[in-house]
Amino acid sequence: MNEPALDAGRQVIITALGETPLEAVDAHSVLVPMEPPDTGSLAPHDVVVAVRSAAVGWVDLLMTSGQYQHLPVPPYTPGMEYAGVIAWKGPQVGAELAVGDEVFVDPFLAGPRSLGEYRRWGGFASYAVAPAHAVRHVPTGLSLDQACNLLGSYETAHHCLVGRGRVRAGETVLIHGASGAIGLAAVQVCKLLGATVIATGRSPEKLARVAAEGADHVVCVQDEDGAARSFRDEVKALTGGRGVDVVYDAVGGDISLESLRCVTFGARFLVVGWASTPFVARGRGQRGAPNANVLPTNLIMMKGIDVLGCPTAIATAHDPAIREPRLAQVLAWAESGKIRPCVSRVYALDDYREAMRARWRGEVTGGCVLRIL
Repeated sequence: MNEPALDAGRQVIITALGETPLEAVDAHSVLVPMEPPDTGSLAPHDVVVAVRSAAVGWVDLLMTSGQYQHLPVPPYTPGMEYAGVIAWKGPQVGAELAVGDEVFVDPFLAGPRSLGEYRRWGGFASYAVAPAHAVRHVPTGLSLDQACNLLGSYETAHHCLVGRGRVRAGETVLIHGASGAIGLAAVQVCKLLGATVIATGRSPEKLARVAAEGADHVVCVQDEDGAARSFRDEVKALTGGRGVDVVYDAVGGDISLESLRCVTFGARFLVVGWASTPFVARGRGQRGAPNANVLPTNLIMMKGIDVLGCPTAIATAHDPAIREPRLAQVLAWAESGKIRPCVSRVYALDDYREAMRARWRGEVTGGCVLRIL
């Protein structure tokens, strides 16, 4: 039996794509009243989630300027990953999901990064609608804040390190951007695979947290004046002069070039992202990449490096079969307590702009969450 009528709520709306994410946040975002979903118009397999926690991710920021591969159509509500409580379920939803259950929603199947009819229901809102097959119970021991930071980060890390990088026990992996949500997930996944981790970042304070999450070594790539510093000699020393087997590069720019000098012959170089050079693409949803990053082919050839692009969402769209074993492994790790998303910042919905700015400025270690209350 369904619950009584739902109360009104609030939602963030991106009214237009910005030239940059910060312009979109400052000039084209609003927090407005939200009428609850009209359950009479929903499909019989639909579920209404009363959102309690929504992750503020790097991709959420890129989408506001149309600089992510999945182009949203304004007006839309951001928040590709969220968790909450089932407030209503359709008559064809099975008994495994009940009103009041704590759940999180699969960002590949619903929300602004998905490709179907549920993409308009983002998590920066009091309510969201998802099909029952996209709604999952929160793994044992995880909070709602942690649950909404699970799949995007850990599936990306798994796809890159296992599916593309073929990381094996005993290998050494150099992880850049290790203090971010995806970076910390990569550290944890590498340790589960039996690899040695050398993690980099710009802040000694953040790197201390990365070490606490399991990194074997941490290397600061920024000097006291804020300038980039060479890290080749330090990485080579940590590997006895051999170099690393795998580079996990979510940063790009100068970091990529220096990394090519840190590897052993035949290494794998995983291109995960380019957080240090986010404006390779035009803003406002224009296509093309006028500022594309460049890698030196001479170093790639002479070191026999395999350069592997790792676009998790695109690869999954091209071959959906790769997802089932990846998802099963991530959920099994979470259920057994082997992975725990780190959440360091929590903001009220009223402070969504500051939360998004903090994520963009790199002030967050691990996950950042909006509490939707």
